[in-house]
Amino acid sequence: MIIPTGGAVFPGSVWYLYELSGDRSLEPLARKYTEAIEAAKNLTWHHDVGFMVYCSFGNGLRISGIREYEEVIVQAARSLATRFREVPGIIQSWDVAHDWMSERGWECPVIIDNLMNLELLFEATRLTGDSSFYRIAVSHADRTLQEQFRRNGSCYHVIDYSLTTGSVRNRHTAQGYSHEPVWSRGQAWAIYGYTVCYRETGDRRYLQQALETFHFMKDHPDMPADKIPYWDMSAPDIPEALRDVSAATCMASALYELSQLDIEGGEEYKKYADEIMVSVASPAYRANPGENGNFLLKHSVGSIPHNAEVDAPLNYADYYFLEALKRKRDIELAI
Repeated sequence: MIIPTGGAVFPGSVWYLYELSGDRSLEPLARKYTEAIEAAKNLTWHHDVGFMVYCSFGNGLRISGIREYEEVIVQAARSLATRFREVPGIIQSWDVAHDWMSERGWECPVIIDNLMNLELLFEATRLTGDSSFYRIAVSHADRTLQEQFRRNGSCYHVIDYSLTTGSVRNRHTAQGYSHEPVWSRGQAWAIYGYTVCYRETGDRRYLQQALETFHFMKDHPDMPADKIPYWDMSAPDIPEALRDVSAATCMASALYELSQLDIEGGEEYKKYADEIMVSVASPAYRANPGENGNFLLKHSVGSIPHNAEVDAPLNYADYYFLEALKRKRDIELAI
């Protein structure tokens, strides 16, 4: 069964709509769409099993306490763990024996997106007491921290490792403008991923990286005034380059969580997230009901190099928008 990654987060959006609205008619729909993708728990050929399962079953367990979802989460963590490569100490993102990946000459590619799957492993340790999931998550986070970032705080999209020596073979991109420039959604994945890693481990190195990457984006001279980044902050056609709302909403959600951690300047992160959300909710980016394929938000970019989802609505842009709304609401209700 092939389950598109973006489509697999749609059940999570329905869970958030139910949580935000309190409309009980949405709960059976959330369950229906969640349980329709249960087969994802057995995927071993794709790293995004964590992203797929935790956004759906993880939210279902958190919001409605459906105990049967625990088994799905744990099995998905076992499937994800099969992609852990002991020598480099990371979770391999893509297989390289087919499709366009086979043409790149990669051996063991790891993409920054992979940080988004670690939350599943942390949850599996909580549910089972099996610390092997935790160790894999920390090993991956540590090696990514060591190899995937530039001195200015920005990250590469793809690191290609040797499976025999564990050394880095290439630092590349697949979805950005070129190997050295800055793919915006990758920066958002890094901010979000290391915020989660800090929350789960208390390791301040992870917090420091999340903050460094955020400040790199915040202070970038080409960051637009409305704080919706270009799809790549080094795109040659700035300021006409396409924006990526999915990068903005993911970053906003992470910033709301950052603002509540035990760090100085938390209000700064909430304020920036609020400014993103005002822009995203404006007519420039928010679709009218019944339009835009019934997506909430317009103007995201999947992958320009692959001519895929270019200036299009994306499920994960909507998902992180709803998650950010939920986090914003919770913060402000607690004040």
